[in-house]
Amino acid sequence: MATKLPEVDAVVVGLGWTGGILAKELTQAGLKVVALERGPLRTPGSDYALPGVRDELRFVHRHDLMQNTARDTLTVRNNIKQEALPMRRLGSFLPGEGVGGSAIHWSGGTWRWTDMEFKIRSHYEERYGKNFIPADMTIQDWGITYAELEPYYDRFEKTAGVSGKAGNLRGKIQAGGNPFEAPRQNEYPMPPLKPILAAEMFNAATKNLGYHPFPRPNANASRAYTNPDGSRFGACQYCGYCQRFGCEANAKGSPHITVIPIAMANPNFELRPHAWVTRVLKDSTGKRVTGVLYTNVLNGEEYEQPANMVLLCAYAINNVHLMLLSGIGQPYDPVSQKGVIGKNYSYQNGVNARLFFEDKNFNPFMAAGGSSDLIDDFNADWNFDRGPVGALGGYNISAGFNTALPIGYRPVPPGTPAWGTQWKAATAKWYQTAMGINSSGSVMSNRYNYFDLDPTYKNAFGLPLMRMTFDYPENERKMGQHAADTVNAIAKAMNPTRMAPATSRSSWTVVPYQSTHNTGGTIMGTNPGNSAVNKYLQSWDCHNLFVVGANVFPHNAAYQPTGLVGALSYWTADAIKNRYLKNPTQLVSA
Repeated sequence: MATKLPEVDAVVVGLGWTGGILAKELTQAGLKVVALERGPLRTPGSDYALPGVRDELRFVHRHDLMQNTARDTLTVRNNIKQEALPMRRLGSFLPGEGVGGSAIHWSGGTWRWTDMEFKIRSHYEERYGKNFIPADMTIQDWGITYAELEPYYDRFEKTAGVSGKAGNLRGKIQAGGNPFEAPRQNEYPMPPLKPILAAEMFNAATKNLGYHPFPRPNANASRAYTNPDGSRFGACQYCGYCQRFGCEANAKGSPHITVIPIAMANPNFELRPHAWVTRVLKDSTGKRVTGVLYTNVLNGEEYEQPANMVLLCAYAINNVHLMLLSGIGQPYDPVSQKGVIGKNYSYQNGVNARLFFEDKNFNPFMAAGGSSDLIDDFNADWNFDRGPVGALGGYNISAGFNTALPIGYRPVPPGTPAWGTQWKAATAKWYQTAMGINSSGSVMSNRYNYFDLDPTYKNAFGLPLMRMTFDYPENERKMGQHAADTVNAIAKAMNPTRMAPATSRSSWTVVPYQSTHNTGGTIMGTNPGNSAVNKYLQSWDCHNLFVVGANVFPHNAAYQPTGLVGALSYWTADAIKNRYLKNPTQLVSA
């Protein structure tokens, strides 16, 4: 039987960016907050310092910072006719586990999503007509605007220490930035990272083709920085160990060096690592949550943590899983299209080309997570006509380096043997002289891409695994082919000695790694009939439950999700502090 603990004002489930922001904000507002994180507490000094942090086997191949699939995983399939099987080893995406979450090992890409995304159905219907949207595409307006979120984007960028160059400052287009971005009130906190050769070559080639390149906006500090909360960042050292690693220089914007230490210093806050939440508890009416049930994974003891408010802030997939396990909201059925929990799972689409040059030396081992330039010409709707493509969505294209590691980075031209003397010679020849061009594409939601509970497989606690059903519909295949054609045209314009051209994906597979940008499942919207949460990320079913993360996105854009997740976290925190606590009820009329 579970041990019942004293009630607190709020319990936060998961302590990454979302949980860290909400914990800091609510404790500063005077609330007693307990954070439950199923992974361990790691610290920069003991876990992300030299020489141990530069361990490719530990962090890349053995997934030290990631979810343990032997204890909990999910089952995957491409369509409802297939049998879903457990993902035994992490591949396509890498959910983090531990205090700081996936923001420990992210690369720092930070974008502002615009009104084109938030009003996606009404916008596309107005421009292309209702019949242009496929019948099985379940995109919908979000119920929020860019103008509402702009101050919160700004706040997150300053908290996370984002380096970049504004492209639209208070309505005026700025040279060197992204001309397609929405207007911002302030410049980025820091200037862009130092350019590298691959990015400079891409910049010149795309300009010659009439595109608009700019440096990637990234939460890698281009110089020493102190954020508005007093958190201090070191300058990026371009060490080459970024994605999948903690930062040895404290230069990567992460919650474990910003919001979480501030919360931990507050006497109103308590952190409990190794606390695995298995269910959100409800009262007899089912209209209010009363707390959570969790297990201490170190000793197996079970506890009930009562709370006046529950905030689900785990990784997107895990938030959806917990809602399904807790029986909150009606599970989604793709056949009848009834229910909302599990609806609109989306991922990302992308292609890449590899370029080989006889006369270049890229030094790929010297880079940051944001060492790349991009073009956004094929995402902004007023610039990119989807009509000739016959598909909705978009993509951006980048070139540069992120984490080109000693073991894993082995660029060789097509036709090279996979092993042996010739492979070794090719590795030695091309390591320094190859670069990539990559696209990151949107995925529009589809009625048959969704989450539900698996009827067969269970996790270490005897609970059903979550089942993911996902594949690229025709819309995404068309847009992927358009991206591949564009990438290849840019690559050829750069005149490489040899080239491995980009090819579009005909279907999704759980391997190899693609991106950790999983969205949807508890989507936001304008009413309980089309969404799980309202514009403040408050559950329509239980007013004292807030569900925060990329799981609230009704579709997935070409942009990385973290900038929007951070902005929504501050937006939700303000709504709780300034509105909900004064009158604990639904903040939006159903």
